Amino acid sequence: MASVDIKPLSVDEFEAHAKAYLPKATLDYYVSGADDMSTLFMLLNLGFLNRVAFQRLKLMPRVLRDVRHIDTSTTVLGQRIKTPVCIAPSAMQRMAHPDGELASTRAASAAGACYILSTISTTSLEDVAAANGPDGLRWFQLYIFKRAGFKALVLTVDTPILGNRQADLRNGFKLPSHLHLGNFAGGRHATGINEAGLSAYATELFDTNLTWQDVAWLKSISSLPVVVKGVLTPEDAVLACDVGCAGILVSNHGARQLDTVPATIEALPAIVAAVQGRAEIYLDGGVRRGTDVFKGQAGVQHVLEILTNELAHAMMFSATTTIPAI
Repeated sequence: MASVDIKPLSVDEFEAHAKAYLPKATLDYYVSGADDMSTLFMLLNLGFLNRVAFQRLKLMPRVLRDVRHIDTSTTVLGQRIKTPVCIAPSAMQRMAHPDGELASTRAASAAGACYILSTISTTSLEDVAAANGPDGLRWFQLYIFKRAGFKALVLTVDTPILGNRQADLRNGFKLPSHLHLGNFAGGRHATGINEAGLSAYATELFDTNLTWQDVAWLKSISSLPVVVKGVLTPEDAVLACDVGCAGILVSNHGARQLDTVPATIEALPAIVAAVQGRAEIYLDGGVRRGTDVFKGQAGVQHVLEILTNELAHAMMFSATTTIPAI
């Protein structure tokens, strides 16, 4: 009997496929966390903490409501997108596929989602902008460009140093020699990660002296809105608002920086209460089902479609027809 090529039906099935095909060092880079990885995996193999925290939240369905027309669109910083499921910054994607960031940004554009490009990208921001198209919404992550049509700066604030990622240290992780970091034009910053390895490279690149005053300075020299990524406490969320940040991305960096941090969905309520509408709030980590979204190219596009369709189903069962009504 001829084999039947079946599309993955869930994000978990995409992950299983990646685990079967990616080289060990590459896979370990993508999936490992800091120190004992207790936040990432929890104790006693109970599952990923970010995911389990979502699963604890239960939905209460409503009945006999008109749910013929479901609208999953929303706005971020005044820009309309078709789905609240967006792509957070992820480094060095060409290690997983030759098209890497280009495939991801094309898929985001096709799905009407926002795409956030990592500083540590294996494709330049200009090439990503061209692939994303004139109507695609794209933001740029910074570690410390109105250019190329990026609409916001996403400043990662939870990385004064690189987390203690023991799997990467054991593997002596380096970027493969045929790849380079596309947002650094030649010289040490473009190829240093190939030569010195990730830990040494990050130590040289990252700045341990950054403060909220630096965020205020960044906002003062750019007309683009600034979003801070890596906030987990209401105190820091208030400080972000005080220096004029337009958005706050609640993130624990996938538990790759500091172990034993809380799941992002657990940190979210206190941050929302503290911000009181002064900035938009987003979340990453643990989103594996469309029902998770309700609670709080080819392959990439299919992942976005799976999550958005599952979100629409959750909205129908809960008699909620628009994103603002959730």
